[in-house]
Amino acid sequence: MEIKYNEPLPTKIEEAKEIQKQLQPQVITEDKLGKIEYVAGVDVGFPENNTISQAAVAVLSFPKLKLVEKQIATCPTVFPYIPGYLSFREIPVLLLALEKLKITPDLILCDGQGLAHPRRFGLACHLGVILDIPTIGVAKTLFVGKHEELPQKKGSWQPLIDKEETIGAVLRSRYNVKPIYVSIGHRISLPTAINYVMGCITKYRLPETTRYADRASKDLSLT
Repeated sequence: MEIKYNEPLPTKIEEAKEIQKQLQPQVITEDKLGKIEYVAGVDVGFPENNTISQAAVAVLSFPKLKLVEKQIATCPTVFPYIPGYLSFREIPVLLLALEKLKITPDLILCDGQGLAHPRRFGLACHLGVILDIPTIGVAKTLFVGKHEELPQKKGSWQPLIDKEETIGAVLRSRYNVKPIYVSIGHRISLPTAINYVMGCITKYRLPETTRYADRASKDLSLT
């Protein structure tokens, strides 16, 4: 997969915040997708006391969800852990893993936030804008926003609201399990994002894309 991105990394929070401010208006919140034949999941682990970043990308066929390609990349961790700025910590090594792909995914599900972010520019937005590929944020925990009580039924969802703005959805992916938090990354609307996330769910809480990538990002034998 060809990636054209060589911008310097910020070294200070103020620089990172300015980059988010400059790139956020480029986020597209409507459907700009072609045919979805391949979906990918991306995740990053931090072995060796967080000194190493290990990224994994898993590409699955859609809608059958069969693994067709997996790539791993590692590099020294280049940015500290600061909530709200995790994309600067993860994107450098994610780009290394994505660059190895022989199959370019049509849609990427990120293990993290998209618009559901204080500055509306989480990992899924940042990666989507850089690659100009449709992306979705699928987070395991609530970062920002509030929502109404969620029914236990699989597929039920409620808008995630922050400052009177809908920034995502809290989604029950399985009956009577903890919800997941879905938000727009880039080139996709929220209803469409929810549909694709549910299309990647099998018998587990998390989409198959996330499950494959999560395991690979923590497997040191793959490096």
